[in-house]
Amino acid sequence: MDAMQRFDVVVLGAGAAGMMCAIEAGRRGRRVLLLDHAERAGKKILISGGGRCNFTNIHCRAESFLSANPHFAKSALARFTPADMIDMVERHGIRYHEKTLGQLFCDRSAHDIVAMLEKECATAGAKTMLGTRVLSLERDNERFLIRTDKVQLQAEAVVIATGGLSIPKMGATAYGYDVAQQFALRVVDCRPGLVPLVFGPEDRDLWCDLAGVSAEVEVTAGSRKTLGRFREKLLITHRGLSGPAVLQISSYWQPGESVAIDLAPGVDLTASLREQNARRDAAAAVLALRAALPTRMAERWMALHPPADWTNASLSTVAKQLHAWKVTPAGTEGYAKAEVTVGGVDTAELDAKTMQSRKVPGLYFIGEVVDVTGWLGGYNFQWAWASGFSAGQAV
Repeated sequence: MDAMQRFDVVVLGAGAAGMMCAIEAGRRGRRVLLLDHAERAGKKILISGGGRCNFTNIHCRAESFLSANPHFAKSALARFTPADMIDMVERHGIRYHEKTLGQLFCDRSAHDIVAMLEKECATAGAKTMLGTRVLSLERDNERFLIRTDKVQLQAEAVVIATGGLSIPKMGATAYGYDVAQQFALRVVDCRPGLVPLVFGPEDRDLWCDLAGVSAEVEVTAGSRKTLGRFREKLLITHRGLSGPAVLQISSYWQPGESVAIDLAPGVDLTASLREQNARRDAAAAVLALRAALPTRMAERWMALHPPADWTNASLSTVAKQLHAWKVTPAGTEGYAKAEVTVGGVDTAELDAKTMQSRKVPGLYFIGEVVDVTGWLGGYNFQWAWASGFSAGQAV
C-alpha cells in the first residue's frame, strides 16, 4: 500500500452532492479528494429522469421536503437555488426544457450533467479516486485517518456523501449511516421513498388485471404533522399502484396506514345522472364516470360499487365513494424500485448552514444520507446541489 496521502478535505461519494461539494471546496483553494467505490462518478445521475436527468425544479422550496425538522433544509436551499444550478448548466451550454410542474430535464442526456460536474471538479483542482473501497475511518488528533484498499489518507475534514439505500444494484450501501453511528450520531429510521405501493391480496384480485390503466387523481396519506397530498397521475400495475401521485405519497405513507384516493378531484361525476329525466342505469353511469376515468376502470368501479337503487341519494353515495377510495397497501416495492431513502442522519446532529456534525468537528453529511427527502421532480437533486455547496463553503 502507498504511503500516507494528505488532503484538506476527503469527500466520500462521487454523486451529485459529493461532486458539488468537491467543486466548491476546490474553488476555495482546498486540497480535495473525491473518492468512490464505483468505477465511475455520477452513476445514479446517469439513470435519473429516464436518462435525461431532472436536475432541478424551479418551484423548489423547503415545504417540498420531508424531514423530522421541516425547517432544516431552508438554509442550504437559500444558499444554492435552482437559479444557481440553471446558471451552471447554461454556462456549459447544456440545453434543457421544462417538462411539467417546474421539472427541468436535459434535452440530450444525463451524461451532459456528469460531464459538467467532472469538468468543474477538474477546474477546481479536486482530485478524483474511483474504484476505491474504504476499509476504516478514524479520528485522531483533530485529523481523520482513512484506510482504503489502495491508499491511506489523512484529512482535516471528511464529507459523507454516500447516498441512501435506494437502488442497491447501483451500489447503494448503508455506509453513511454506519459512519454516523460510529461517531454516536442519531439516525432516523430509514424506509423506501418515491416507490410503488403493493396491493394486499384482496385488492390485487380486484384491480391488477387492469395493469397499465392510469388516471389523474388526488392522493392523501400521512399524519396531521406530515400530511402529503398530491394531484397527479395514478397507474395500476401488476402488483399494485404506481405513477407520479403514488410515488409522491409513498414517502408519507407508513406501513399499516391507508391511502385516500380521490378518483375525480373537483368533479361530481354523477351530477348528470341526477338531472330530471336523465337515463339511470349501469351503462349511463359508466359513461358518466368516463369523464374522468378510463373505460375499463369506470366499468370496474361500477361493478364493484353499484348503487343500492338509482335514486338521487344513492347516486350521491356513488359520487362520495369516488372521492374516497381507501387502499391499505401491503407494502412497497422496496429499495430496489425506490428513487430515494426517507430518513437518515438526524438533522438535529448537524449545523443547517454548514452540514457539519455538532459532535464531531470536521465531519460533514450531505445529500440523501441526511434526513431530508424531496418530492418527485428534481427536488432531491436540488437538495444534493444545495447541501453539497453549503458544506463545500465550510470545509
